[in-house]
Amino acid sequence: VLRALGIPTRVITNFNSAHDRNINLSIDKYIDASGKTLDLTEDSVWNFHVWNECWFTRRDLGSFYDGWQVLDATPQERSKGIYQCGPASTRAIKEGDVNLDYDSSFVFAAVNADYVTWIHHSKKRKERIYSDTRRIGKFISTKAVGTNSRVDVTASYKYPEVREISFNISYAQYKDSLKEDRKILVTAL
Repeated sequence: VLRALGIPTRVITNFNSAHDRNINLSIDKYIDASGKTLDLTEDSVWNFHVWNECWFTRRDLGSFYDGWQVLDATPQERSKGIYQCGPASTRAIKEGDVNLDYDSSFVFAAVNADYVTWIHHSKKRKERIYSDTRRIGKFISTKAVGTNSRVDVTASYKYPEVREISFNISYAQYKDSLKEDRKILVTAL
């Protein structure tokens, strides 16, 4: 319909798409002390999810947010009381402007939520044991114009993930480095 009205529109596919039910910008998984998964959250990760992008000028948000806007024709959550999603600026999503109207926090979580694993000890106590910042929002794609090729648009939604550099040192070296840190701290006091 939007194309028929002359509005540039394209279909977007997001792989490992987060469905953040409580809008806390993370997908929470709870396990017990033995490692058994507990059913304590409605958050989920879908293999993929598809939505549309349309090119708009955003007089309501300011020109910084002009450009591609996310519209989801199949929203799974209510927004302001009705099933709708968007138009959320892809620029807002990339910049983490999750307090804007039009479901930017929901779309941000779909492409960039942290996947957090918790040990649930009791109703009052939980312990975060792992956080995966790279699992969500992979190969965000659209179809190339005039061909069946895939165009990766991930960079329109999020900055590149920072790669951790691992240092291979022995535990003894690590323990010794902690002793040196304590000496520096005591000397500084």
